[in-house]
Amino acid sequence: MDRIDIQPPDPTDPTDPTDDTEPDSNGSEFQAFAHLDPNSMLNALESVGLQPDGRVTALNSYENRVYQVGMEDGPNKVAKFYRPGRWSDDAILEEHAFTKELESLEIPVVCAEALSGCVLHKHEQFRFAVYPSAGGRPPELDNPDQLEVIGRSIARLHNAGELSPFKHRRNLDPVRMGDESVELLLKCDLLPPHVGDVYGGIAKDLMTVVHQRLHIMDDCQTLRLHGDFHPGNILWGADETPHLLDFDDCISGPSIQDLWMFISGDREYANARVADLLEGYTQFREFNPAELALVEPLRALRQIHHAAWIARRWQDPAFQMAFPYFAEERFWDSHILALREQRAALDEPVLRWD
Repeated sequence: MDRIDIQPPDPTDPTDPTDDTEPDSNGSEFQAFAHLDPNSMLNALESVGLQPDGRVTALNSYENRVYQVGMEDGPNKVAKFYRPGRWSDDAILEEHAFTKELESLEIPVVCAEALSGCVLHKHEQFRFAVYPSAGGRPPELDNPDQLEVIGRSIARLHNAGELSPFKHRRNLDPVRMGDESVELLLKCDLLPPHVGDVYGGIAKDLMTVVHQRLHIMDDCQTLRLHGDFHPGNILWGADETPHLLDFDDCISGPSIQDLWMFISGDREYANARVADLLEGYTQFREFNPAELALVEPLRALRQIHHAAWIARRWQDPAFQMAFPYFAEERFWDSHILALREQRAALDEPVLRWD
C-alpha cells in the first residue's frame, strides 16, 4: 500500500495490505527499519550511484517507508524501503517483473527503475527500490467517463494477468484474511474486555456468511491482479490517462477484486458505478456477472482485515502515530457498528448490471 505520489501522510487512508506476516518487532532489521533516518536513506541511495541533494519528503505509506528525494543531477526520485519479514526477495522481484510486463504492453504503470541492472537493492539492513516521481490528481469517482477509462485500464491489466500465474505471491484467501484476523483481534490487548463477546459474535457470524458467498470463487477464473486497487492507487495524468501505482500487494484472485473498491454508496449510485466501470471493462475483456455477488463479501473481508492489520503492526511507532484511535474504546464501537451494517448489506440483492 505505498503511494508513488506527492502527498503528506494521511492518517485516514484506508489502505489495507493483503499480507499477514508479522515481523519480529525485536529483531535488528525491524528496529533499523522502524527508526530509518534520512542519513541512512540517503546513504542507501548513494550506494546505487544516485546523487541526492538532501531534500526528503515522507510520502503516504505505512507498510513500507516511502520518500520523495531531490536529486542533484535530475528529476526527483521516490525511494521505497521494504518492511523486513513481509515479502521474500522472490515475491518482490515478481511484483517488479509484473509491472514491467504491463509497461511493455503500454499499460500506464509506475515501475521501479533498474540501477546497475537491478530493481531490488540492498544496503546494510535495508531492501529498497527506486521509482520516478509521478504527478497527477485523484480520479473523479462520480465521473462516468473517467470510470469507463479506469474500467478499460483494469481490463487490459487483467488480459496480461491471465497470461501466466504468480509463483511467489499469495492467493486471495478468506481464511487468512478473515478468520485468522478475527482470532487475532479477539486476543488483542487493545480490545476492551466488555465488548469481546459482542465483537466475536458479530465477526464470526459475518465470516460464516462471507464463506457461504465466496464459494462462487471456485467457479471464477483466477488471474494475477493488482490486489489493492483503490482510488488512491491511481494518478490521473495531464494526458487524461490513469497511471496505476503500487503493486506491492499484487495477488491472484477473481477479476472483481480490482473493481469492487470503486463501487460504493446507496444502491442506485453503486449500480451506476458498476455500469460505468463495466462499460469500459467489456470493451477489452469479458466480465462474468456472477462475480458481482462477491462485492459485499470482499468488502466485509477488508473491514475485518484492516483492523487486524493495525493490530499486527501496533508495535511500529508509525502505526501508533497514524492510528491513535485504535487504542480507544470508540474505535471498537464504530468497528462493531460497521460490521453490523455490513452483515445487513450481505442480505441485500446483488448489484445489477444491465
